[in-house]
Amino acid sequence: MDHAQLMEKFRTVHAINVTPFREDRGIDYALLEQNVEFLIANGLEVIVPCGNTGEFHSLSVEEAKTVTRFVVEKVGDRATVLTGIGHDLQTAKEMASFAQDVGADAVMVHQPAHPYLMAEGLLRYYTEIARSIEIGIALYVRHEAIGQAVLDRVTALENVLAVKYAINDLPRFGNLVQSVENQVVWVCGTAEMWAPFFFAIGAEGFTSGLVNIAPRMSLTMLKGLKEGNQELVWDVWREVYPLERLRAKHSNGNNVAVIKEGMNLLGLPAGRVREPIGELDDADHRELVWILKKWGQLEGEATFRVKGRPGRTREPSR
Repeated sequence: MDHAQLMEKFRTVHAINVTPFREDRGIDYALLEQNVEFLIANGLEVIVPCGNTGEFHSLSVEEAKTVTRFVVEKVGDRATVLTGIGHDLQTAKEMASFAQDVGADAVMVHQPAHPYLMAEGLLRYYTEIARSIEIGIALYVRHEAIGQAVLDRVTALENVLAVKYAINDLPRFGNLVQSVENQVVWVCGTAEMWAPFFFAIGAEGFTSGLVNIAPRMSLTMLKGLKEGNQELVWDVWREVYPLERLRAKHSNGNNVAVIKEGMNLLGLPAGRVREPIGELDDADHRELVWILKKWGQLEGEATFRVKGRPGRTREPSR
């Protein structure tokens, strides 16, 4: 598809699928296929393998390539595949070229993990990656060093089509949306808990790990945001807030473990996490069970309602 079509595709929920690991820490491709099929069957239109919920930084380069190829083959033409790439410049270019060769629609460039980032170096990094391929590129922004000086120049590149912004500084984000002149799709990179606030100042899509557990909630929020239905948006927001807050515990250390354990509890096997991520402790596990019961996805509580405000339920002791 051409770049204009791809930009339109990005104006939606970006489903960050998990990478299921076996007990021996190898990748379970049968479970990965189940996960991808679940997302597509539930209406997700952008699938993002090798994202942070997919534990990109726990994968070797060869594993990430294999996951990309596998997901592209399983998705086919049923959804858009935006796959994560990164690491040093040469490796990122190699991964980007591989993604293009196997048929990915676009690549998401993870923010470099280097402890020292400077605007000029970031500009060269992104520019060389963009010029090495023809498919679309989304930038994943998590550091203040990637500011207007970088974005003004990088978004001028023909195939840089989206910015996934994951810094919860709303005035800063709003200023960038208003100041960066080149047309890109701004995507809230911090999921449903922040999506309503980012949409109010220019976001047109949001990322989601929640879709692996409760895709209807994510798509209902998107519908409300696009239609300007504030009641619908905040109904969903109140429901997802406890889960997203649980994911944010331990400086976001729970982020992936909550999603994978939730999937396992619901019979959507996701396997284990891979180090340096750890499993949920007993208290967090109990809270997750309480949330899923409150949603009606485990036996014991009323189901999620998209109309009207849900009744109050006492939270578990912490």
